[in-house]
Amino acid sequence: MRVSDCMPRDVRMANPNETLRDAAQLMAELDAGVLPVSDGDRLVGMITDRDICIRAVAQGKGPDTKVSDIMSREVRYCFDDEESDAVLRNMGDIQVRRLPVLNREKRLIGIVSLADLASIGQTARAGEALGGIVRPGGEHSQSIH
Repeated sequence: MRVSDCMPRDVRMANPNETLRDAAQLMAELDAGVLPVSDGDRLVGMITDRDICIRAVAQGKGPDTKVSDIMSREVRYCFDDEESDAVLRNMGDIQVRRLPVLNREKRLIGIVSLADLASIGQTARAGEALGGIVRPGGEHSQSIH
């Protein structure tokens, strides 16, 4: 099954010039812990509720800090036509629970989560991916970068 068969397509994005307060309010409205960050039609980063806590609040930065100051600029993604099992393996390898989904023109068209992929019958693969995601260390550990 392809990623496009299970991903939500209603993606809301933050802007790099918005404040952390703006991003947090949007996260609260959407009941989401992650937002893609776009500059025009380009995906330029990701911001998570964890980024706001660890990279901003814990470092004494206030709610008027710009999203661009704390967002992750290296964006990992998948394509909508990729097979779900390959994407699950990749999520485990790079230790992420969600990936932005791009079309082949590299435009953001959705976000896929581990739960989305598990819901289409990929529970065994999702379990393997989760095992990789929760292992200690990796790029998304608690250390500040």
